[in-house]
Amino acid sequence: MTSSTLDITPHPNTRWGVMSNADLPTFGHTPLPSQLTDHGAAFYRATQPDYDSWISHVRAAAGCTRPLQLHGALGDARHTEQLPDGVIYKACGNRRHTVCPSCARTYQNDAYQLIRAGLIGGKGVPETVARHPATFATFTAPSFGPVHAHKVSKHTCRNRKRCDCRPDPCRPRRPEDIRLCQHGRPMVCFARHERGDTRIGTPVCADCYDYEHQVVWNLSSGELWRRTKQAADRHLRRLCRTRGIPFVVVYTNSGKARYLSPVRLSHGKVAEFQRRGVVHFHALLRLDGIDAWDLDAVIPPPAGIGVDDLHDALRYAATTIGLTVGGHPDNPTGWPIAWGTQLDLRPLNLAGDGDVTDGMAAGYLAKYATKSTEITGHNSTRLDADTINNYADDQGTHVERLIDACWRIGRPLPAVRRQGGLDTQPANARPTNPCQGLRRWAHMLGFGGHFFTKARRYSTTFGNLRAARIDFRRNEHQDHQQVDTGVVRAIDHQGEETTLVVGALTFAGAGWRNSGDALLANTAAAMARIRHETAREEIAHEIGTLADLPAAA
Repeated sequence: MTSSTLDITPHPNTRWGVMSNADLPTFGHTPLPSQLTDHGAAFYRATQPDYDSWISHVRAAAGCTRPLQLHGALGDARHTEQLPDGVIYKACGNRRHTVCPSCARTYQNDAYQLIRAGLIGGKGVPETVARHPATFATFTAPSFGPVHAHKVSKHTCRNRKRCDCRPDPCRPRRPEDIRLCQHGRPMVCFARHERGDTRIGTPVCADCYDYEHQVVWNLSSGELWRRTKQAADRHLRRLCRTRGIPFVVVYTNSGKARYLSPVRLSHGKVAEFQRRGVVHFHALLRLDGIDAWDLDAVIPPPAGIGVDDLHDALRYAATTIGLTVGGHPDNPTGWPIAWGTQLDLRPLNLAGDGDVTDGMAAGYLAKYATKSTEITGHNSTRLDADTINNYADDQGTHVERLIDACWRIGRPLPAVRRQGGLDTQPANARPTNPCQGLRRWAHMLGFGGHFFTKARRYSTTFGNLRAARIDFRRNEHQDHQQVDTGVVRAIDHQGEETTLVVGALTFAGAGWRNSGDALLANTAAAMARIRHETAREEIAHEIGTLADLPAAA
């Protein structure tokens, strides 16, 4: 029997979705014999007469590591008690690859299609976007202290993904240039760090490293991006006014005229954690025009604005925009929040023969849309007062010090009210800590934003992609002719603002009933993926073969 590589053996676990939690040693509603092994439980399930109906019933969540169990009524005539196991299994839908590889793969594929549609069109986006000026930008964080790094100044390899070039020394210095930090440590490193070296991203001197500034920067990075995009839009608007490009006149319902900028900046962005535990952003930015009669339409920008102007606007915004997070007793002057000096701008080549193509950019962003803090070696759920001591240590590792800084700076601060010249602290005062979100996002090293975001008009939405997938699965085994059966489906009413009651389902649990069920479900999903990939490769081969044939006369 072909088995899945997913971990299906139940063992103690307090974290959501890290493995297949087969917590209940039951078979349906009947307890399993205690002497059965994992494969024995799978064999017991497979030999039951209702096995075919059960495997078909769990198909929608077969590859999920920890599916949700829903219990309740299905309309007026059916109940989940009539179904196998008495519940409906629903995939967890988690984005993170370390939590659920199957659901993360679905999310990654949707993200790829969503991002690529914003570059070449399709899925409701006009194909004319392929001619819009677009660029692939990388915004990095500033330095919070010297860290160990993997450096290769000159590549001799042919494949960067499998680079085996000898790295350069980390932080070389001449003997006369070696200086000591205030703690007496030499700020030098002659080691040639390989890619898997655990010292990469760690400070040369942890006591000198500004952990507080880094976690506050992570917390405020979303606001910094919002202001940066606004500044780039304003720069492009001023550029259009200087060059005499006419603005778009739009009339409101009251008859007043509004003058809109003729250029609109649309984006798709992902956040990626570096080894040092700070996020940086990769963004696809596209220039669009404005249609006075349909503001939601995606049209080409006016003549006279190109990718070079887009680069100038982004450089201007990255170098001039910043903010200060102040008002904290640990740092009364505040922490400055700004971008680092490394700003990478690469124009996109949609012809497929440049350094950065649409497929490469979409694949790169979709890859990091399913990742989190794994690269730093930290992986946990939300921390609280009972679990913080397991991860935070002000004298521990680099990540432990970052989590400690989040918990310490994000502590609640009582509001101070001044009455009669005296400072009073009312018991019911709200916290006034500007960094109070750090405790909530301590498990994310302070970053509380979304890992994948996009502008509203950049492309389609995840909801539309999921709806199309649901519609396809419901009709893939039916005839192409539409037959009105009188059955009401939720998919038929997606465009209507109505309340359609199809049942009352409640949460009944998470995970598979036993390890045997997890083994069978994950194996069936793995075999289905292999069949789909094989079919996709065969179709691609046939299309390529037909493309090589001469055209018919």
